Amino acid sequence: MTYVIASACIDVKDGACQTACPVECIYEGGRMMYIQPDECINCGLCLSVCPVEAIFAEEDLPAEERSYLEVNAEFFSPAVTDWGSPGGANARYKTCKDHPLVAAFASGKEAGGVGAKGTR
Repeated sequence: MTYVIASACIDVKDGACQTACPVECIYEGGRMMYIQPDECINCGLCLSVCPVEAIFAEEDLPAEERSYLEVNAEFFSPAVTDWGSPGGANARYKTCKDHPLVAAFASGKEAGGVGAKGTR
């Protein structure tokens, strides 16, 4: 199991989750934060501080947000950032890039099968 950041984070990026994470597995993209699934220790601290309820345990992801499991993992792949498993978020691992689904996401509209921002 891992935690997943979903669409409610798009264009919010509050950052409380990054501060709370004891292993620094939450990284900042252009429009949202992403959890590196291999680094996540499943402690749930990020979930408890997210002000927009964008973070879910993998098994609790609503059906309309399931694609964000792959979005978070693929953000670290060669197709997006090529970071792999950096071993901890820091200034070097911050980017304006996003997963293509997130980059194409339009507020208030459906994009790529994902519900409108803030819907569950």
